Formats: sequence, structure tokens, C-alpha cells
Amino acid sequence: MFVRVTVILDEEVMKKLRKRQAKLLLKSRKHVSFSSVVNECLKKCI
Repeated sequence: MFVRVTVILDEEVMKKLRKRQAKLLLKSRKHVSFSSVVNECLKKCI
């Protein structure tokens, strides 16, 4: 189940997430959404 949520991210956090997304894109050659990167990081943290 997915829930749409709006959050405000610090600029540095946004850069780190985008960098993570870029690394995943280079590794997989598949589409990697920003949402999936955020979800992955949150799951590791919680």
C-alpha cells in the first residue's frame, strides 16, 4: 500500500538522496525513482 506524503527536505539531505539515486541508476540500468530511494533509506533508519 502506498500513501502520498509531502515532506520538506533539507538541501543537504536532498543532495545525498539524489547522489544515492545516481549510484543506483548506474548499477542497475533500470529506472530508480526518487521515492524508492527515500523509502529504502527510511526503512534502513527505522
